[in-house]
Amino acid sequence: MKKILAILLPVIVLVVLGGGGSLLLNSLKPPVERAEEQPRGLSVFAEAAEATSLELKVNAQGEVRPKRQIVVAPQISGRVSFVSPDFVDGGFIRQGQVLVRLESADYELAVVRAKSGVASAQQRLARERAEAELALQDIEELGIEDTSPLARREPQLAEAEASLDSAKAQLADAQLALNRTAVTAPFSGRVRERTADLGQFVSPGQSLGTIFATDVVEVSLPLSDEELGRTGLPLAFQESEQQRGPKVVFSASVAGEPREWVGRVKRTSAAINPQTRLINVIAELDDPYGAGSDNGVPMAPGLFVNAAIDGRSVDSVVKIPRSALRGVDQVFIGDGPAGELHIRTVDVVYSTEDGAYVRSGVAPGELAIISPIQAAFDGMKIQVVERMPDGSLEPRTPRTTSMSSDSEEGSAQVASEGEGAPQ
Repeated sequence: MKKILAILLPVIVLVVLGGGGSLLLNSLKPPVERAEEQPRGLSVFAEAAEATSLELKVNAQGEVRPKRQIVVAPQISGRVSFVSPDFVDGGFIRQGQVLVRLESADYELAVVRAKSGVASAQQRLARERAEAELALQDIEELGIEDTSPLARREPQLAEAEASLDSAKAQLADAQLALNRTAVTAPFSGRVRERTADLGQFVSPGQSLGTIFATDVVEVSLPLSDEELGRTGLPLAFQESEQQRGPKVVFSASVAGEPREWVGRVKRTSAAINPQTRLINVIAELDDPYGAGSDNGVPMAPGLFVNAAIDGRSVDSVVKIPRSALRGVDQVFIGDGPAGELHIRTVDVVYSTEDGAYVRSGVAPGELAIISPIQAAFDGMKIQVVERMPDGSLEPRTPRTTSMSSDSEEGSAQVASEGEGAPQ
């Protein structure tokens, strides 16, 4: 028994001393401060709104058509005896150029007959004048004072004068018909198509082909009422020296290359289209085959073009990113220092891929949130990171911490502060 006690007593003493020392050390250890991070909101990107002015644009599409286009047709009948080599599809023609000539033999004979009729009428008139003078002499010699017009041969003289006028009219008509055997171009331009050829017999009014003028082409651009208001044009607009039409930039792909032409709005159509409820704005381009061409490439009739119309100017607007616009008229604004989201209703003036322009609801310098947010509400806690114009990122919401005990947990919290920030 004494041997057992001799062995256990030192062990018991060591255990008691060790446990007591451990408790004493723990009681004397100062408490460790613990860093507790406040609950963090959703990290979002935002861009600053900026004050600017706006030049409105209206985009439309339309088909190019010549301002003047006619069907070439003869005013008389006859067989085609000549066709100009320029009177072909795509040919260039000049004003006054003979396009088609008809056989003129019959009309030349008609002129000869008419001239003969004039000569006969002139001879008859001369005879009647001589006879009228003789009748007046006889009346004077006989001393007759009260004579009838018939005795003075006045009706016969009037008839002879009328016959001469009729003969001259027939001569003019025959000469006119002879002149009309040559069908000439009333203006300079190009030939769209030709429908008659050498040797063909044609009737008055029959189509010989179609030509159009190349001095001006026009494009009819359908606009809605809102788009018309953006251009600043009245409903009944006609360009004048005092009121010039807005500039229009036409664009299209020709032979696989993009081309541009610059014209102007000249007028609006007389009425609103009852089917589409749109109004047509007529834009024109001068000299499309010359000075108005794009490096020699004309804006040819039949080409389908896009048109960008210069609209009115709007001052004192605020530009925000297009992706910041939520729905029709809402924007999420990030309050960086407070770390809160605010929902604003804005008055949108115009929006493009480059940005949205608002008249009210957002002040210059405020941060418009561009990140997608699910179930957003006013006052929602967020972490705002501003995207700068050069692409760099700047955090705008400060991070706050409170101190508590537990050294190991505090170290873990501090180490996790960088998690969840937007990249």
